[in-house]
Amino acid sequence: MWIRYIFLAVSGASFGLLAAAGVFTVLVAVGLVPRFAGKTHTGRKVILYEEMVIAGTIVGSFVSIFERYSGIGGWMLRHGVSARAWQITGSLILLACGIFAGMFIGCLALAIAEMLDSIPIFARRIGFRHGMGIAICAMAVGKICGSLLYFLLRIHEAAQ
Repeated sequence: MWIRYIFLAVSGASFGLLAAAGVFTVLVAVGLVPRFAGKTHTGRKVILYEEMVIAGTIVGSFVSIFERYSGIGGWMLRHGVSARAWQITGSLILLACGIFAGMFIGCLALAIAEMLDSIPIFARRIGFRHGMGIAICAMAVGKICGSLLYFLLRIHEAAQ
């Protein structure tokens, strides 16, 4: 029985690292962090920006996965903070997070759109002339199959 838990822990950690690597690869490929530093004229703080992206990813993952242990609101209410004060504070925190997340997603979308202009050039340079449509369709079919399996097998319910 314990071998099953070891397998689940190893495979879960591996898949999590794989997903994180994919996210960071996209951010590096589109050059989002250096672009932010260039636009704000703070190039000397690029390392800090990268560390903040990693810290935000780790905190976001923790809050998403260990929801029971990251319930700040319940802890505050149990320790004497009024419900109304916490509701206002929580709304302000949510507003700030929403604004920053929206700015980040908007910049990421623009950077990806700009990067997409380079895909045909890259494909021509490496000699990938035939089969581009097939490669794109194969990626789309893979995404569709993964989504269908996810919802038809009700994996989203089992994760909760």
